Amino acid sequence: MTLHIAPAQTLVVSPVPRGKWRSVLAADPSALPEHAPEWVDTMSDEGRYRDASRLYSFADGREAILPLVRRRGIAGLGGWLLSYPPGWGFGGLVGAEIDAGMVREVLADLSGLGAQRVAIRPDPLRWQAWAGALDERVLTIPRRAHVIDLAGGVDNAWNSLSKSARRGIRAAETAGVKIETGHGGELLEDYYSLFLISVDRWAQIQHEPRALAHARAKRRDPLNKLQSIGKHLGENFMVTVAYLDGKPAAGSITLFAATAHDTRSAMDKERVAKTGAGELVQWTTIQKACERGCASYHLGESGESLVLARFKEKFGALPHDYAELRLDRLPWTRLDAALRRAAKRVLGFRDV
Repeated sequence: MTLHIAPAQTLVVSPVPRGKWRSVLAADPSALPEHAPEWVDTMSDEGRYRDASRLYSFADGREAILPLVRRRGIAGLGGWLLSYPPGWGFGGLVGAEIDAGMVREVLADLSGLGAQRVAIRPDPLRWQAWAGALDERVLTIPRRAHVIDLAGGVDNAWNSLSKSARRGIRAAETAGVKIETGHGGELLEDYYSLFLISVDRWAQIQHEPRALAHARAKRRDPLNKLQSIGKHLGENFMVTVAYLDGKPAAGSITLFAATAHDTRSAMDKERVAKTGAGELVQWTTIQKACERGCASYHLGESGESLVLARFKEKFGALPHDYAELRLDRLPWTRLDAALRRAAKRVLGFRDV
């Protein structure tokens, strides 16, 4: 553990002691599941990252934590600090009263670390605090996410559903779709079978070779990664699977804390057509989030996909524009984007 003074006499401790981390987390009514120390523990177990979390104690007595990991190995040469890497959800500051002044001091501290890259994907609902602290050092990558406000409880959540969502739920119940939920890794193998079917569908739509699509998907989300997350989060890791004629048809992975996050969804689209299985899975997880008293339910990234946005908005989710932030010593982000565009042109890849 190291301790130093950041700009404006802010005290910084890294990595964050677990007891302090949990106390700051407990005081934040908007904390995301990924903000828990167990999330970083899972990433450390995965092998490519190590804990670089930072506790900020500001001059006015407030405290905040930046969940942060450092890339290990050759890929992390020069210092690559991430909150979080792709495929690991939302990072950003956690604390009871995050404002632009706090974010400004955090960005100044991170800029002074001399890392080759610092990447932060903050909570979309807290974007205004980050937006108010940006300067010429910070590169922004526009993002869009959808979030359901659960403040009114389950009755209000039901009333917020579109007519088509309610029809789908009723159709699923009429069709005999059965729902099962598991915690801490239960039902993951059934979910993963649906995930691989979805990868095939996405590859076809995007004009991506099937073998390449599977290789990328399994590198980003191998089954053992999901099992490790389930082990660390326990009851706060829920897998929901809809079964049609005894076989998995649609599923999702939901994380719970003060808020909820639907972090993964998949389906066998041919089997669920007109059955409403996808709608019933989503409604089941919304009810569970309400039962746990979650303030909001994040449905994750939507990008520029109108189809995905419409599906999420059926359940009362609203779009939130925000940005991923980069502090690069060299133009890593622009180089990475150029290489990806070139590879997509060669493959004839279509973003959808």
